[in-house]
Amino acid sequence: MSLTSALGIAQRSLQNTSRQTSVVSRNIAEQGNADYTRRTAILASTGGSGARVADIQRSTSEVLFKQNLAALSSASGQQALLDGLNQLATAVNGASNNATVSAAFGDLQEALALYSASPANRTLALNAVEAARNLVSSLNNATQAVQTFRADADKQMATAVGDLNTMLAEFQELNATIVNGTRLGTDVNEALDRRDALLKQISEIVPVSAHKRADNDISLITKDGITLFDKVPRKVAFTPTTVYDASLGGNPIYIDGVALSQGRTAESPGTLGALLHLRDAVAPTMQNQLDDMARAVVTAFSEAGSTGLMNWAGSGTMASAGFAGVIRNDAAYDVNAGGNPELLRGAGTAASDGTRIQAFISRLDEPVAFSAASGLGTAAMSLGDFASSSVGWLEAQRRTASGALETAGALATRTAAALSNATGVNMDEEMALLLELEHSYQASARLIRAVDEMLTALLAAVN
Repeated sequence: MSLTSALGIAQRSLQNTSRQTSVVSRNIAEQGNADYTRRTAILASTGGSGARVADIQRSTSEVLFKQNLAALSSASGQQALLDGLNQLATAVNGASNNATVSAAFGDLQEALALYSASPANRTLALNAVEAARNLVSSLNNATQAVQTFRADADKQMATAVGDLNTMLAEFQELNATIVNGTRLGTDVNEALDRRDALLKQISEIVPVSAHKRADNDISLITKDGITLFDKVPRKVAFTPTTVYDASLGGNPIYIDGVALSQGRTAESPGTLGALLHLRDAVAPTMQNQLDDMARAVVTAFSEAGSTGLMNWAGSGTMASAGFAGVIRNDAAYDVNAGGNPELLRGAGTAASDGTRIQAFISRLDEPVAFSAASGLGTAAMSLGDFASSSVGWLEAQRRTASGALETAGALATRTAAALSNATGVNMDEEMALLLELEHSYQASARLIRAVDEMLTALLAAVN
């Protein structure tokens, strides 16, 4: 080997070491960035003249990345679902279930029992009518809370759809940059990192799978099999509804003209699926339960030719959706409206006669066949048992969602850790590699120094 060749090899080695050191330094700097994947400088032989850095390779694991996407989608959806269920439970039943319809119904039963024992006591009559008013208010307020909850879920859906469309537009730009750069042979690693990070955010909104094609191009398909992105983003459309009542259904979310399916309490991947489930399944079921309770209590106090203690506003019937929101106390019993609370005992009855009050108590305890739409089964039960079951139903939904979130969250954590181990930066490995590069630099420097000394000696001998 000539001195010139040796010098050239040493110089190329220094260049390679410099570039490799730059890559390792970048890896170390990005060690805490979850969206950064490790880079490796790949050397290729140049024949007898040494080696060169042929490529900067990005660590990848398609299998682990896909698993992490699915886990992120599930965890995000379950979190949105549990948050919504907690919000609904607080709105309808109060914090720690201290303002439930069941509690208001229990207070009414207690007030009626006390009044039946002393039917001549006007104060107890007032208390019973007030307890009935509180029950009506509880049903009215719960209905309003359910419909407000549906409107809030609808608003969140509109926001998520807007975010998704924005992300897809950015995804299109990144994907085009990557495809064009790959074809030209330029470094697209930064864009690939950004695209993967964006894909994680998209998967939190709607579950997707990425299908890789030539030139690092990818398409996105939802869990329902709908194409979300293929060269260009598909349109995600949603028409929000600002105000809800029980008779009004929500609008679907369309992806490329196909309606997105809702999730389930035990499995709701993606926030959009979870919000659809809350708005179109959980909240309407809760409303059906409230309506059934309202119908049962009105029926229990009704009499021939009269609705009795309770009636309802508007032109609807007891079968109308949202009935719990329109029931009222009859003004004839309301002392504030000039009524007489002692009508509960019965007009024209003796002051000591509690027969009619006892009849009301018995009616409230009678088994009633509630609708299947309530989600509490078809077996007949008393109104009190039904009201308690309604509270239990919502709590069961929360427990199921909480358990599913715990599982999904653990899976997301494990897959993220596995992906990081496979493609992320390991500080120990990088520091060891940096030490190797330092030794390589020193060896190249010694070779250059030796060549320099030889050339100096040669020139001295010639002169």
